[in-house]
Amino acid sequence: MARGKKQNPFAARKRQKRANGAPERPDRRAEPYKEIERDNASFIKYYHLQNICANEEEWTQFLASIRDNLPTTFRVTGFKDEAKALLNIIKTQLFTEYVRAVAELHELPAEQVERPLCLPWYPNGLAYQLHLTRKDIRRSEPLFRLHNFLIVETKAGSISRQEAVSMIPPLVLDVQPTDKVLDMCAAPGSKTAQLIEALHAAPEQHKIPPGFVLANDVDNNRCYMLVHQAKRLNSPCLLVTNHDSSFFPNLLQTDAATGNKSILKFDKILCDVPCSGDGTLRKNPDIWMKWNLAQAYNLHGVQYRIVRRGAEMLAVGGRLVYSTCSLNPIENEAVLQRIIKDADGALELVDAAHLVPGLKHKPGMTNWKLATKEVDAVYSTFDEVPEQLHTIIRPAMFPLPAKELATIGLEKCMRVLPHLQDSGGFFVAVIEKRRPLNFEKNDLQDLLQQQQQAETAPQPEPKLDAAGKPVEEKSTPWGPQRKRRRLHGYKEDPYVFFGEQDADYESIQQFYQLDESLNKRCLLTRCQTERKKNIYYCSEPIRDLVLNNEKNIKIINTGVKTFVRCENRHTAHPYRLAQEGLQTSNAFIGNSRRIQVERDDLVLLLNCTDPTKPPSTLELKPETQQRCKELGIGSCVLKYVDEAFTLFIVGWRGTSSLRAYVDRDETVHILRLLGADLSKFEVNKYEKAKEAAAAAAAEAAAAVDVAAQKAEPEELQESVGSDQD
Repeated sequence: MARGKKQNPFAARKRQKRANGAPERPDRRAEPYKEIERDNASFIKYYHLQNICANEEEWTQFLASIRDNLPTTFRVTGFKDEAKALLNIIKTQLFTEYVRAVAELHELPAEQVERPLCLPWYPNGLAYQLHLTRKDIRRSEPLFRLHNFLIVETKAGSISRQEAVSMIPPLVLDVQPTDKVLDMCAAPGSKTAQLIEALHAAPEQHKIPPGFVLANDVDNNRCYMLVHQAKRLNSPCLLVTNHDSSFFPNLLQTDAATGNKSILKFDKILCDVPCSGDGTLRKNPDIWMKWNLAQAYNLHGVQYRIVRRGAEMLAVGGRLVYSTCSLNPIENEAVLQRIIKDADGALELVDAAHLVPGLKHKPGMTNWKLATKEVDAVYSTFDEVPEQLHTIIRPAMFPLPAKELATIGLEKCMRVLPHLQDSGGFFVAVIEKRRPLNFEKNDLQDLLQQQQQAETAPQPEPKLDAAGKPVEEKSTPWGPQRKRRRLHGYKEDPYVFFGEQDADYESIQQFYQLDESLNKRCLLTRCQTERKKNIYYCSEPIRDLVLNNEKNIKIINTGVKTFVRCENRHTAHPYRLAQEGLQTSNAFIGNSRRIQVERDDLVLLLNCTDPTKPPSTLELKPETQQRCKELGIGSCVLKYVDEAFTLFIVGWRGTSSLRAYVDRDETVHILRLLGADLSKFEVNKYEKAKEAAAAAAAEAAAAVDVAAQKAEPEELQESVGSDQD
């Protein structure tokens, strides 16, 4: 074993067992896959006991639905200029191809194929449900074009593949562009993306929304998954943090008018808390094997602490949405009655069904029972619970007395069951804050003192290895956090904002004729060297959050890439524009670096996939050629105007060429909008697999022929020898 390397205890134990003559465990991967049995006696007994359905007929429908596979759903990113054009392509070209492919897959006449369903409760007809499962789309050759479309448009940020019921909480949160929004348990990020869309819903009113979304998750690894999801929308108004939501710290903000510091209170908070997830049985059938009541009992306290902390951070008049993908009243109504009771009139449940018109749902439950893990004993009150279960089943989990429960209004909650509209199961409740909570802590002086101490504390010298390079340190969790094992991650690079006098900014401003309204102090880098590689931009409220709070909470990511160092011997300016940040920076760039192109020119530029052979300017239309002559070498903005939409794309003007600076997925997205031929980019993975198999077979056959030819002379020599004998 190499010196300094730790021994793997699992591998060592395996070697020891082998040495002791223990029999080898069978390789389960070699066994044929067995379909999961979608049945669990405890689950069925428990929910039948709760009367979540009105009658036996509906109960039968519920069981049949929850045992079936979940259909695929997606939504179009509504705030983008080209959303309507893409939606039109989806409703015509894509759905025509869908009908043809499904007819081929199921061997049906096209007229018998059920067309995709537009979700009636999602605004502006932007969400659709396909009568296909994820497995159907991923593994069926006739559907490869549909699969390619979903992958490419998702990566381009034009659509989001998201379960239908998961779209409900952000809708009833009713986010406006001016709102300060907190997503407490944000990963993997589909709801966060929806919140960002709502924030950017009025681009004609705000170049950059005054509000922001702070997305947090307790798991460090899942935070990076969250960043990946949310970054597709390229918003400068997003901040991703890594902290335990139950103990989320108070944050400082600066008043723009007075410069005074205060505790940040959020206008909108989403508490999509960790849950047992039995509402997702259609999507995750393995839950059938693992489900038991102990999960709900264990999670109840965590869920309560998260929503309680969220209520403390909510502004008076603000809105909090509590949601789970669980059907269990222990995780839903029991948590809500507890926080509403503890708030003593400061919090109120409100009916938000009008924000999702057409959504079929049931009201919240006002009566439920608890049981043992195996559901072999049922309890209606805490007095019936045996003493040995008192640490598992708590008094607050039972329904309050009917008179007290009537004042809470649990019937205003929304229970979405799978059979109501062929979806997953979900629970959503909307809470509004009427006055400060009695247990609310606003420790402004303590926070100011901590900030002052952090600013004056000497910075530790970086640890260096033998080669003199900095040693990567593990980050330290902040606050009284739990599950520390999951919270450790790599230490993040610093956030270094531009100062008043920055030589790089001066050159960038001159080259791109940046508008004075762009706040240069919102530009930042992730390293402290003078030679900046990537320059990011964030909104002013996000900058204020970072500067005031980076010492007391772990910030994972913020800002959108706007300028990238791209030194070229033919250009005097070292920075090019980044396509990710053009959505924000475009509003501030002057006319000196712009070229308006026609459709044919743009199609030509996008079809060039070899960066070493960009299209010559001589291949472009005369008007474009003339504009290229007026433009110096370097990065530029290509503008295309259509009657339905306007596109802005990063380009590069070479010495005698012009190219589009976008990645493959966005290239395909734009070509699709332009109605261009996509066959060059349309990959049929099944044909590729067949070609690879044929090539392998031919190679194997050739190897056999070569071996046979080598053996022939030896056989001939043996034959001659026998004749001589």
